[in-house]
Amino acid sequence: MTNQILSILILSFFLTNCKNPETTKYTVGQEWNYKTRKGEEKSTLKILKIEEYPKYGKVIHISIGNLKVGKPDAGNGFANDLSHIPISEEALDKSVTVLKNSKVKLPNKIDGYDYWKKEFDQGVAGVFSITVAEIVDSMEEAIITGNGVVE
Repeated sequence: MTNQILSILILSFFLTNCKNPETTKYTVGQEWNYKTRKGEEKSTLKILKIEEYPKYGKVIHISIGNLKVGKPDAGNGFANDLSHIPISEEALDKSVTVLKNSKVKLPNKIDGYDYWKKEFDQGVAGVFSITVAEIVDSMEEAIITGNGVVE
């Protein structure tokens, strides 16, 4: 009987104190490698903020660096980073490959977040549900054509 009680206590301890790795995969400050576009293999993404919304589940706010996104009005014709992208956890799962760094320095303020949040709360802005590489493609197209880009 004592062994059964001890077994129940040990099991109870593990069930309440061990975190499910699925729920803790992403944390603020992580830097990830991801399935990039051709020519941007050194590009990485950083986790800036994680929020939970009833309609979307986890929304993970990322920045993407070391890009070569066409931007005609830039001095060299390219943008090197995207400072704020809200993405679903499922889409991020399909994109990331290897955790590069578990804690990197982040900006004090997330450029574009406040504007997105205001628009999101009004039902105008949403959350990306496509892969990071597809997001970069669509952002580049929007920048080049001027469709849907807010500066």
